[in-house]
Amino acid sequence: MYNNDEFESDLFRNMEAEDKENLNQPSKYEMALGKYNTALNDDEIAARVSHIIEEHVAENDTLEVKKFLFNCIDLTTLKCTDSETSVMKFTEKVNEFDDKYPDLKNVAAICVYPNMAEIVNDTLEADRVKIACVSGGFPSSQTFMEVKVAETAMALHSGADEIDIVIPVGKFLSGDYEGMCDEIQELKDVCGEKQLKVILETGALGSASNIKKAAILAMYSGADFIKTSTGKEQPAATPEAAFVMCQAIKEYYLETERKVGFKPAGGLNTVHDALVYYTIVKEILGKEWLCNDLFRLGTSRLANRLLSDILGEETKFF
Repeated sequence: MYNNDEFESDLFRNMEAEDKENLNQPSKYEMALGKYNTALNDDEIAARVSHIIEEHVAENDTLEVKKFLFNCIDLTTLKCTDSETSVMKFTEKVNEFDDKYPDLKNVAAICVYPNMAEIVNDTLEADRVKIACVSGGFPSSQTFMEVKVAETAMALHSGADEIDIVIPVGKFLSGDYEGMCDEIQELKDVCGEKQLKVILETGALGSASNIKKAAILAMYSGADFIKTSTGKEQPAATPEAAFVMCQAIKEYYLETERKVGFKPAGGLNTVHDALVYYTIVKEILGKEWLCNDLFRLGTSRLANRLLSDILGEETKFF
């Protein structure tokens, strides 16, 4: 027979053993990552990307591909000088495009700050052009969660079809996967059926392994798209980051049967840049991803350059 002291002693020992066992158990986020190879070699990634570019970019340098890429652009204005007047004029150019170039498909979306969503919504007349807003404390993601939720909800209420947020990079790098994922999940809940694009800020992540981990966790948490960069940090988008992210999307799809889109953004300056990202998507993800529901380009400066190539003469429409 136990006396009370012996019973309590055994009870506490069992509780301590259970606590230690629980501490040693991997979290659900670590278990999710465990399904994928995240031990990547940066030099090997660079070599594989170089091979893809050398072997395949030239074959994609065609008029039809350039027309497609133009239709994948998220035409973006995210300047401190943006005003209601400038954003209205920006949107009116998108409206005018349909009349001036009826044989070409327009851009995929107009991307603005949340306080400009209503202006775009009131002005936009072009068919099949979405309204995207950066939100959630863009570009640093350093603000209160309540602010992120409110800003996202207000952008959607003002007419946004898509929301672009940045992962809390500091939480990810410090190993707080739960904190990072909870934020994404909460903002996806706010978005509901509207698209949530999650920016990894790949230039701040430091390695291919970290990029892949962040990509998987973002998708696991509900991201509809994963996006390279804000364009506010350097380096911004790189072909190597794109390769890793597309590989993560492919493996995630094979595991879950859920298709997640890909968006390179930041530092897309030339038509060749766009062709490189197109080629990476085509070679890794295949033709299924070559639609603007699953592939976007975050840029503005590229619009006139692609248009010039398409028309065969220098054009400064936007």
